Amino acid sequence: MTTLYGRWITNWETRLCFRATNRVVRPFDWGLDWAAGWPTSTQLPRNGHDPEAYLRVLNQACIENSDEFFGYRAPGDFRLDGDLLKFTSAVATPYPENNLVHAQWFPAKDAKTAVVVLPHWNASFGQHGGLCKGLRKLGMSALRLSLPYHDFRMPAELQRADYAVSANVARTVDATRQAVIDTRSCADWLQQQGYDRIGIVGTSLGSCYAFLASAHDPRFRVNVFNHCSSHFADVVWTGLSTQHIRQGMEEHIDVDRLREVWSAVSPVHYMKQFKRWQKKSKFIYATYDTTFLPKFSEDIISTIRAHGIDNSVSVLPCGHYTLGEMPYKFIDGYHICSFLKKWL
Repeated sequence: MTTLYGRWITNWETRLCFRATNRVVRPFDWGLDWAAGWPTSTQLPRNGHDPEAYLRVLNQACIENSDEFFGYRAPGDFRLDGDLLKFTSAVATPYPENNLVHAQWFPAKDAKTAVVVLPHWNASFGQHGGLCKGLRKLGMSALRLSLPYHDFRMPAELQRADYAVSANVARTVDATRQAVIDTRSCADWLQQQGYDRIGIVGTSLGSCYAFLASAHDPRFRVNVFNHCSSHFADVVWTGLSTQHIRQGMEEHIDVDRLREVWSAVSPVHYMKQFKRWQKKSKFIYATYDTTFLPKFSEDIISTIRAHGIDNSVSVLPCGHYTLGEMPYKFIDGYHICSFLKKWL
């Protein structure tokens, strides 16, 4: 039975979600051209497969050879322009603006620890700056990455970061791969600056990226996953904020099939990789989340525990969007910062 409080939060959540009026239902596309540059594609050329069957084969190969799929050559052109780090992404896309990575730098005086901060989907340039400043006050430097197709990296024809998550199946996988590799490249730069203790915090889509990066990089010793889920496809299919994506897909594919062709970007498939190194990890989810439904958060946490992975969990009495509002954002910030301060 839904409580009065639950209805109040859900109504608030809905109002916040639909403040955005520029969501676009884009056409479905398998997007095989976006898979051409993946290591698995060169090893497994298409051989009579229909597009869906080929993407299933590629996704399975990506999981089985994930160190190669998320592998890269470290950028050689890091440059700090004031408080903005820039470098060329190790993943090339057809969009020059997206290929130039931007990350805001919040250095703490005499800090020996640093945190890579990955924002939520469609975060504006200024969002998550408060968290970074809070980390800096606690003696931890912070590097806030602009995700692929966001702010400085957004192609001119877009108003939202639609190319990061969309009805184009392979492009969504490619954007995720790029985000993971860009995140690992941030750790390269931090190491060059002398930081040997590095943490990571990701929110919403950034949380998915953070998990995949940490599962393939031992340098991320302390992790905070702010919103979490098991399967990428389930979030898109059921989330309130992604219904326009589902509308572009549902005449062509169902959620079970989508889960297969997006399996390579779903955290649930990388438990063995994540467990390879000793890490401290905190998972945060919300009771009334309408984007990352709580059952999916509970599912990934159950999987984490079944694999014996060290974990701490906090459940907040709000929703996805309301987590960014008072007073919940301060409660969330406390959980994030205190965990990083304690273990990093």
